[in-house]
Amino acid sequence: MTKEFNWWNRDPEEGKYQVKAKIHGNVLTFTRHQGHHTRWEPHQPSTEDFDRLLADAERRVPRRLISPQQMKLIEQIVATARERAARL
Repeated sequence: MTKEFNWWNRDPEEGKYQVKAKIHGNVLTFTRHQGHHTRWEPHQPSTEDFDRLLADAERRVPRRLISPQQMKLIEQIVATARERAARL
């Protein structure tokens, strides 16, 4: 399963930037970029980023873009990633 989720964040210090969460297999990666012609860089996700990812995934289930089984897998992957991020 490969799924991508994109959204924009606004930070008073860094300005507006786009975040991309990509799930490939059981690996979750976050990248970000600021502006159209900049490269994608690794992004350290916050709790708001994890919440946004789950909210976006939940909105896709009723439209059948994600199956309920895939949603459960995404929830497990996010829980594991949150634990890993909390240890850092």
